[in-house]
Amino acid sequence: MTEQQDIPERYLNGFVRTLADVAATGRRLTRDELKAHRTLGEQAAESGQGLRALVVAHLAAARASWPQAPGSADSALGAVQQAVDAFAEGYERAQRSAVRREEAARREFIDDLLYGRSDLGRLAERAERFGLRLSRAHSVAVAEGSAAYGEGDPVARQVEAAVLARFDARSILLTTKNGRLLCVAPGDEEEVIVHFAKQAYAATDGGRVAIGRPQPGPGGVVQSYEEALAALEMAARLDLEEPVLRAADLLVYPVLTRDRQAMADLVSHTLGPLTSARGGALPLLDTLTAYFDSGCVAAEAARRLSLSVRALTYRLERIHKLTGANPADPAHRYTLQTAVIGARLLDWPNRPL
Repeated sequence: MTEQQDIPERYLNGFVRTLADVAATGRRLTRDELKAHRTLGEQAAESGQGLRALVVAHLAAARASWPQAPGSADSALGAVQQAVDAFAEGYERAQRSAVRREEAARREFIDDLLYGRSDLGRLAERAERFGLRLSRAHSVAVAEGSAAYGEGDPVARQVEAAVLARFDARSILLTTKNGRLLCVAPGDEEEVIVHFAKQAYAATDGGRVAIGRPQPGPGGVVQSYEEALAALEMAARLDLEEPVLRAADLLVYPVLTRDRQAMADLVSHTLGPLTSARGGALPLLDTLTAYFDSGCVAAEAARRLSLSVRALTYRLERIHKLTGANPADPAHRYTLQTAVIGARLLDWPNRPL
């Protein structure tokens, strides 16, 4: 069976008759005839017919009924051109409309998935259409850079192409949300998330990626997504330098801030005396931050602060005198370091406690 024989006759409705009339009269196709061909093109696209096969069918029908009258070939050829062009226009219009509907449905699904706004049972049914089986555990990675990224953005396309070139697209959802790149992958496929993180970091020119823990069930995606967002926020507050952050590695920080008032009291009691120093508390707080971040190695902390070791030692002694706590003393170090973390989380002393 040839390709054009597979095309239902109704998509060629009136084509041969119109071709014969044009050949006999030399006229062009009327507005109504062109509209009819566009409508047939739309119907063919909606029914899943292939455009190439439809064009072949039109050409085969024209060849089979080609007029033999002298001087008619030019008119007939013009009619074929007009008819096929109108048919293809309708076909492409229907395809664009279908793509827009699919994009709208996908965006609505993603919003419901990430915000947990839909019935979980219904959400699981819709997820299968996009390749996700929400009965499994899923991890969500979120990447942000200096710019906001949207669907179709070159950066988003670059990352998507790199991930899908290596892994099965049927179980991965790549999208954007609020200017960030997102990857939703099965929780037991760690390599997908890791590869996404590497690609996103490179494509965003050194942006930051946060990975939520694998969470089970239909509500697991939104939980993992929220963990990733919280990790990004935590990293910004603490000025963490790591390009890839795992929510599992940052669990201590939500614990520390769960009782905000207790943390504020600790910061005020432990570090409050630093406000009486010349220049305020911030330079000494930065000194403690660098000292603890460098593993309490004075030389490394001094390098990070662009100070001499002697100047750093003087600052530590000043902190000891003002607070009564010695940063070099293990007995005092835990309280000081916890207070420093709390100050960074609470944005003290920039914001009053």
